[in-house]
Amino acid sequence: MLLKPKAKNARAKRFLVNRDPKIVENGKTALFVRGSTTSQVILDTLKDLYSLRKPDAINFTKKNEIHPFDSETSIEFFARKNDSSLFAVGMHSKKRPHNLILGRTFNYNILDMIELGVERCTTMQQFKAQTCAIGMKPLMIFNGEAFNQNEDLVRLKSILLDFFRGEAADKVSLKGLEYVITVTAGPVGANGETGLVFFRAYTTTLKKSGTRQPRVELEEMGPSLDLRVRRVRQPAEDMWKQAIKVPRELNVVKTKNISRDGLGDKYGRIHVGKQEINKIQTRKVKALKKHLDAKPSKRQKTSDDMADSD
Repeated sequence: MLLKPKAKNARAKRFLVNRDPKIVENGKTALFVRGSTTSQVILDTLKDLYSLRKPDAINFTKKNEIHPFDSETSIEFFARKNDSSLFAVGMHSKKRPHNLILGRTFNYNILDMIELGVERCTTMQQFKAQTCAIGMKPLMIFNGEAFNQNEDLVRLKSILLDFFRGEAADKVSLKGLEYVITVTAGPVGANGETGLVFFRAYTTTLKKSGTRQPRVELEEMGPSLDLRVRRVRQPAEDMWKQAIKVPRELNVVKTKNISRDGLGDKYGRIHVGKQEINKIQTRKVKALKKHLDAKPSKRQKTSDDMADSD
């Protein structure tokens, strides 16, 4: 466990403050790391996934002696050094060919990860379709009941959503939706093993439909991956509870008829019952007595007397 460094100047202090826990966290950064031995399939896969994840991604081009399932120190060191919470490690061996590991960290400790075998890879360069812009949020679609029933695929779904979620947004413009990612669960094997997982990415094109809503067409842009689940590491219960814990400041209890605007000003709404004005007793009020309206005032009397004397 590394000790927290101390700031030597104001710039370093601002850098460390930016890493401190916040009520609304910064966008998650993903690391793409090459193992000591890799294949061309793995290199192409890491390259395309990195292009989809930019700009919140860091790509390691040099080889690293790293095995997350055997030793956690290397990946945790990289996570702390680069302030990242997502990682993708690619390696290749005779026992596990074309191996891809996706995982997450919490407080710079490995939270969970899943090992996938890339059985087929079609790169983005092999497709002639136009690619999406950098930093766009995708629409993610998961096909198959296995993503809600199989524990391994449930973990894979959670990790993929974190990888391509991007910054939080309440609303998304239809014109800003440039590409779609579909993940489909294949049929289960004869021995009950998890089937293939098909990862596809498509660009969207909006065309006229004669109505208010445009017609959306999809064109595959890549990467096109056929993945097989190998090893899965589930998170520890205590660490998982801390990771999904929501700060109290975000759990604001809504008070009825009270709201706040964008500047933080507080507004309240008061509901008053029906008022029966006809039954209100107003006779005792001197200003509203009827006989006062009939009698002339003192000023009026003096003005009238002066007019008569003239």
